[in-house]
Amino acid sequence: MADTLGWRMKFGVVTPSTNTVVQPEYDDLRPPGVTNHIARMHIADDPVGSDADFDRLIAAIDSALEAAVDRVLTCKPDHLILGISAESIWGGGLAPARAIAERVRRRAGDIGLTQAADALPAALKAFGIRERIAIVSPYFPVAEAHLQEFVSAIGYRLVGTRHLSCKSPTLIAHVTENELRAALHAVDGSDVEAIVQFGANLPMAALAAEAEGWLGKPVIAVNVATYWHALRSNGIMDRAYGRGRLFWEH
Repeated sequence: MADTLGWRMKFGVVTPSTNTVVQPEYDDLRPPGVTNHIARMHIADDPVGSDADFDRLIAAIDSALEAAVDRVLTCKPDHLILGISAESIWGGGLAPARAIAERVRRRAGDIGLTQAADALPAALKAFGIRERIAIVSPYFPVAEAHLQEFVSAIGYRLVGTRHLSCKSPTLIAHVTENELRAALHAVDGSDVEAIVQFGANLPMAALAAEAEGWLGKPVIAVNVATYWHALRSNGIMDRAYGRGRLFWEH
């Protein structure tokens, strides 16, 4: 017997307790018969005022992974999604994502897992992006080296970044559309083939879809790419207009 509402797919979504964007953005993207079930990685909403503070935030999130996975497994999801992007790339290339996948496997067995580190290169490949990308993030400048390593590991060149240096985890969700619009314009250029947004608590899904029209290139919001990859990895090929080219064309 299938789950009455999630008869096609039940996603277990693991995201920080401070995150207020993943849940509504994922719900906006879900097709009929797919349901999302959120497990919170408990962290404090401590102020972030420096690179060192941001490193401590990532460590706190990472230490909360297993407990959140254990909680969401009790609803017997069909597939897991990691609703945070920094943890997947923090520490060098693709190694952090592989380590997370192994940690989840030890708790959940062979259940599938989607992370930003898998979804973003898949999205870039779907668009046929060859080399040069730019990134917008809510992070502090300490993220730059981690992002450079990750982008290099997946075969691209990072030619522009804009870090918004948000002052606490919850304040990431307070970034305004005008601030995001300005950040996109700041990193854009004739040599930029696509713009990628990191930071799963940054409210970017709707603006990214709109920005593709006025920038004339792919603008890949991390929550959109991650949810798209989770669907496609499970053979769910529904396309949706108005959610960006990734959902409509691929």
